Amino acid sequence: MRLATDGPDQQEPRPVRAPWGHTAGRADKVIVALLALYVAYSLVLWPLVPALIGSHPLLLEILSGSTLAEVTVGAHSRLGEVPLWFAVAAGLPATMIFDWVFWWAGRRWGDRALHLLLGRGSSPRSVARREARAVRLERLAERYGPAGVVLAYYLPLPTVLIYAAAGLSGMRLRTFLVLDLLGTLLWVGPAVGLGYAIGKPAVDVVHRIDHYSTLLTIVVVLVVIGAQARRRRQALT
Repeated sequence: MRLATDGPDQQEPRPVRAPWGHTAGRADKVIVALLALYVAYSLVLWPLVPALIGSHPLLLEILSGSTLAEVTVGAHSRLGEVPLWFAVAAGLPATMIFDWVFWWAGRRWGDRALHLLLGRGSSPRSVARREARAVRLERLAERYGPAGVVLAYYLPLPTVLIYAAAGLSGMRLRTFLVLDLLGTLLWVGPAVGLGYAIGKPAVDVVHRIDHYSTLLTIVVVLVVIGAQARRRRQALT
């Protein structure tokens, strides 16, 4: 163990907070840009859910992969408005469009990608908690392997962490994409099937909600703005 009093040459090096180390390469910048795009895209889609769920559920499913939209489109499929296979296929691209980015982050940055996704608290307690969670995630990736990606939506962990752990474990991109497609089918299929089983009652409920879509959109936007403002105040204090 080195002592801080042993002189400047003996001091512990300052920890590198960035997951790419001291210098970001081109690939690192691309990953960061894609992660920022993922966040921005998610924020833009939030107010669209109440705005489109009643009038254009299929469009909402294609744009966002929303589970509520998938159930609604499944109900419309029961009424003969949309082929069942198309109701399932429409939800796949938007649901998994950014999954490979998190795999890439894990593949390139290793466990530092997990630390980035787990939070950025600098207190000793936050760092220790993040370290423990990262270790557990690595063990889960080793334990479940490919099955973890397929069952990602059903495991008690955020899917983005599972995808990053898959990249960290050395899984190839082609393998990850195939497993991710299977896992997404296992999630979208039952959601659409639920709507298909319910049928017209589900459509009626959504149409009732649609009367309040404008109000719900305003509330969602205000909540997002309030949450962002609160985070900024906490960062400044």
